[in-house]
Amino acid sequence: MSYEAIIFDLGGVILNLRYENTLEKFSEILQKPVSPFYTKKEQTTLFDEYEKGNISSDDFRKGIRDLVNEPITDDQIDEAWNAMLLDLPVERIDMLKEVAKKYRIFLLSNTNEIHINAFNDIVKNTLGEDFGDFKNLFEKGYYSYEMSDRKPHPSIFETVIKENDLDKSTTLFIDDSIQHVEGAKKAGLHAHHLDDLNVIGFLKSIDMY
Repeated sequence: MSYEAIIFDLGGVILNLRYENTLEKFSEILQKPVSPFYTKKEQTTLFDEYEKGNISSDDFRKGIRDLVNEPITDDQIDEAWNAMLLDLPVERIDMLKEVAKKYRIFLLSNTNEIHINAFNDIVKNTLGEDFGDFKNLFEKGYYSYEMSDRKPHPSIFETVIKENDLDKSTTLFIDDSIQHVEGAKKAGLHAHHLDDLNVIGFLKSIDMY
């Protein structure tokens, strides 16, 4: 298949993640087991609404307090919520720069204000204070909480397609969540489920890097 554009997910594709860290950190802070209210495959309405930007960070934190039924502080919530964010491998940044020389590349991430603030710190710590906006690596970057929409809804893919005049038949979407891949396919895109965190290896396997 000959592609002209690639839409990348962020967490689990470019940024390493471990969802379990968040629940483990909540359990550590609360000193008791916490039920799995947030996983890679499913989450409660609170998280959906936060990732669509429909509620504020303060409302999100209040929702977390209701979920755990404990007077946990804002800082403790942010610490646990951000615990899932791991490292940003420099070789993947180098890959994006090289791939962008041959293809149109885009970023599409389900995310939220607290995570992006923490992610921006990871970018600065990894790539330097002068690196600038991570989105600048792409022709355009999209964060769900800024769009009032989220994956896997086909509508969010349609927005990216329409705004950038993309040809669905030559556009590839890469994500680590199967439900998001299925959403992209429903929107008419080619899509690959990355289940091993090796985006570089995958792109090499299809001669795109």
